Formats: sequence, C-alpha cells, structure tokens
Amino acid sequence: MAYELYYWPGIQGRGEFVRLAFEATGTAFADVGRGPNGVRKLMAVLSGKGVPHGNFAPPVLKHGRVVVGQTANILFYLGPRLGLVPAAESLRLWTHQIQLTITDLVAEAHDTHHPLGPDLYYEDQKPEAKRRAELFRKNRMPKFLGWFEEILSANGRGRHLVGNRLTYADLSLFQVVEGLRYAFPETMAKTEKDYPLLVALHGRVAEMPNIAAYLASPRRLPFNEHGIFRHYPELEA
Repeated sequence: MAYELYYWPGIQGRGEFVRLAFEATGTAFADVGRGPNGVRKLMAVLSGKGVPHGNFAPPVLKHGRVVVGQTANILFYLGPRLGLVPAAESLRLWTHQIQLTITDLVAEAHDTHHPLGPDLYYEDQKPEAKRRAELFRKNRMPKFLGWFEEILSANGRGRHLVGNRLTYADLSLFQVVEGLRYAFPETMAKTEKDYPLLVALHGRVAEMPNIAAYLASPRRLPFNEHGIFRHYPELEA
C-alpha cells in the first residue's frame, strides 16, 4: 500500500516532520498536495470525502484504508512501520511524549508572529508579536531546548533522544533547530553553545546520506514567511 501525505503546497510546515521520516528511511510516498489538483484533493480529505472521517487540519496521512491526522499521531503510526521507534511499548510512548512536547514548541514558535491567532495578518498584530517573541526567546526557548539537552545527556552518550538508534523524535528535533535558526538566527547563534548535544544531534542528522540528499534536492522547500518558522528581524530586536 502506498503512503499518501496531504499537506499545503509551497511551505514546509508541519508536514515537513512527516516528510523527514519518509526521506530518512528511503520510503516512497506521494506528496499529494504538491501534485496535480493537490489543494482540491487535500480539501476533499479534510472534508471526509472518500475517507472514513473528516480531518480538522493537515497534515493527513492515508495508508490504504487507514487515515491519520495530526503530526505526532502520524509519526506514532509510522514509527514502527519505518523502523523509527524502539520495539518496547514504554519506549514507543516515551518517543511519542517527546514528539508531543516538540509539537508544543512548534506551536509556541508559530505564536511569536501570530499571537492573536491566524485570522489576522502579521502586520495587524506586530506590537503583540514583538512582546510574545521576546518572552519566547528569553524564557520559553531555553526551557524547551534545555529539556531536550537533558534528555540527550541522560541517554547514554547523548547521540539519540531514545535508545541507541535514530527515532522520528531525532528527526523532528533536527527540524526544530533548522526552523529556529531561520526564525531567530541571532538568538540561536548566541545560545547554541548551551546545548552542545542538541547541536551535535542536528549535525549528525544533516549528514545522514538520505537526509543530506533530500536537503540538497528541490523536494526540500526553503523556509519562507508563510510557514510556521518565519524570520522577521524586528522580532529579535
């Protein structure tokens, strides 16, 4: 059965966390939203046409008759099928817990430029965004990144978040570092020294042959000011 990923074309977004799992393992999948009539097909899946149920928002994964929404839930489903999670149930749940925390961080990163919600343009909430971004940079970002650093330190040699092999949580944390470097380059340049294990993990993932090939390919869309991680210089002022 083929894997079908439904997400908005033109941005990395939350769908990128799922793409990285496929790319890292060399698993074929259809990125439906980027194909012919992609948005129409995406909207059909969201509305529940031709699938067992509707879905609130992308990404959505379709695998045969199975339809799964929400990034962390999709990765929880794919993990054992792609060999990106340990076999033990306790470790599968621990990996999922880490992924859910990454989801929280991603949501807070998004809210730095849209603190009043997505119904307003960024330009309509600049004062609130500046205040939210300052709190995120000074308080929330160190809290999240420090927690991931602690997990790596507690896990043997600190090469992986869970167990002694690559998991989807490692791939997702790579994406988080990439996104934060884009959104807040000055802050990350100043603070990355505080998270050496996290930075090292990012580097190892980037050097994986499949990931390196993906990053150099047109399949890896660049960050832009339409996705989750956006760079507005005034939010680092």
